[in-house]
Amino acid sequence: MKLLAETVISVLLVMGGFFALMGSWGLAKLPSLMTRIHGPAKATTLGVGGCLVASMVYFPTYAGLYSAHELLITLFLFLTAPVSAHMIAKTHLHCQGRDIDPNPSSEQHEVLPPTGRDVDWATFHDPTKKGEPEAPQSMPFI
Repeated sequence: MKLLAETVISVLLVMGGFFALMGSWGLAKLPSLMTRIHGPAKATTLGVGGCLVASMVYFPTYAGLYSAHELLITLFLFLTAPVSAHMIAKTHLHCQGRDIDPNPSSEQHEVLPPTGRDVDWATFHDPTKKGEPEAPQSMPFI
């Protein structure tokens, strides 16, 4: 039983270290913010998750106690990493769409696809601008 636990822990630690290394490498080497954001948002999250799962296997096997700390950290990480990556990407799109990015290396505003409607993307919608349709009104309270 201990040999199986040692094997599982070793595989999870090596896999976690590999993903953390690849995420860090992507953060340092990819050319623009929109490509660099994948490193810490996906690969590093998987790397930390692998190390935490290895810890969840180690302590019940060798110390004889179970703690939910690693599970809670993993859940918190899996909930917050995509939200923070989304906020960073949306801010980047907004800055590039308004041409206020001091380093527009990705030229993201030129590759945004059309929305197929009369209004622009929600990030770029300005309700004070004339000529654009207004946001739909909510149903009156009956």
